[in-house]
Amino acid sequence: MNMCGVVGIIGSPDAAKETFLALITLQHRGQDAAGIISYDQNFHVVKNLGLVESVFNKQSIQSLTGEMAIGHTRYSTAGKGDLNDVQPFLLSHPFGIGIAHNGNIVNYLNIKERLQKEMQRRCLTQSDTETILHWIAHHLKGTDFSSLQDAVKSVFENIHGSYSVAGFLGEGGLFAFRDPYGIRPLVLGKKNIASKDAYIVASETLTLSFLGYEFLRTVLPGELIYIDQTQKLYSKVLMNNKPHRPCMFEWVYFASAESEVENTPVYGVRLELGKALAQHIKKRLQNDNIHIDLVAPVPDTSRTSAIALAEELQLPYREVLIKNRYIKRTFIVGSQGKREEALDLKLHPVRSELLGKSILLVDDSIVRGTTSKKIVQLIRQAGAKKVYFVSTCPPIQYPCFYGIDFPDQNELIASQFLHNPKELESQIAKKLGVDGVFYQSKKGLLESIQVCSQRHSQILHISSVVKNPCTACLDGQYPTDVSESPRLAALRLKDRQNE
Repeated sequence: MNMCGVVGIIGSPDAAKETFLALITLQHRGQDAAGIISYDQNFHVVKNLGLVESVFNKQSIQSLTGEMAIGHTRYSTAGKGDLNDVQPFLLSHPFGIGIAHNGNIVNYLNIKERLQKEMQRRCLTQSDTETILHWIAHHLKGTDFSSLQDAVKSVFENIHGSYSVAGFLGEGGLFAFRDPYGIRPLVLGKKNIASKDAYIVASETLTLSFLGYEFLRTVLPGELIYIDQTQKLYSKVLMNNKPHRPCMFEWVYFASAESEVENTPVYGVRLELGKALAQHIKKRLQNDNIHIDLVAPVPDTSRTSAIALAEELQLPYREVLIKNRYIKRTFIVGSQGKREEALDLKLHPVRSELLGKSILLVDDSIVRGTTSKKIVQLIRQAGAKKVYFVSTCPPIQYPCFYGIDFPDQNELIASQFLHNPKELESQIAKKLGVDGVFYQSKKGLLESIQVCSQRHSQILHISSVVKNPCTACLDGQYPTDVSESPRLAALRLKDRQNE
């Protein structure tokens, strides 16, 4: 179970090298492990625990021959996190199938049981990706597009949750599909190499531009794309009766600022989030007679919003927390203990800019509150007179079952105030040890995404606009059936106890 980065390439003589470089651009999406499978009439596999550059070297990339490859970089949200769970996964029968998956299967345990009882297929890992692989393998009757449609449609009808998948058939070609709600991102690109087309599917547009591929479009919710070994492209939406519900957290935190998610620039949305916050904060500062000396971000994700917020409030913007760029992204480190350990090494306050100052500290979100509290302690120890904490995301009060690592509602600091929203900001301020807390409103979040989506759609001359992103972690309105989520949460809790 994972919130990760996936890539698939066909038609490039440097497919494995390009896949490796693609994974470098997607490293922010997962830092636990990485892997690549290539095909040239034989399968070649390299995968291991660790960052992309530590998993692969020149020799291993050269061993990954062929013009077709898929890759994966993992942020684990369940499972042991050992080598056995590292993607991509491969089955020899039928035809040879490999897949990499970004997302979370909510009814994973039920599907795993059905595979064993109804289809005599036993999963050998703790990854929900393996259940998708076995399900496709069981229902696949041939390597043609029609046969693949039947198998993937069965996935859509039976497997609930979020999933963007890149895969290949050894005797066929590259395929990709998204769950019917389009919760996790996936994009399609193309470039011409030696007078023939090469294609790529990847989690983010940043990957395409870095490798010189032309962005063709976003893979649609419920759509299957298939590119055979003659580079002929087939596509069909197999299920389109579900509302499009892309995860709002992609814009708030997960996706790279350089990317576009659902044709909506991440950087632009984060600017709008800062502007929306300014309207709320300006009134509070005036009404409560609060003096602020400077606005500062918690690097890196909140930097864009902090800049916009400072501009709107006409306050100085300063970098007062310097990031050690060799330390992992703390939110996607596996356990809270590891997050706090990484944070001690990751952020260093600039004492000269903090001494005696009143700081408006901007972060992308407040989830458990433990990391935020630690950051506040760093700022205060460096001499800040007052600290006000700003979250560009509204209060997270419900668990996520779609790949973001907070499946237990009891862990969420804001969930304690579901029935007392008027006291939420003041009570969380006490828990964090700050002089005040300012949350983004849900309205401000949705309008920020929609305004940016509409503006960019006009520039691109397309009609696609994000209207109803998934905000289940804010309001408990889940797009899919989550009746089996208690089993999923219990599995994650068990894994954490064993870490």
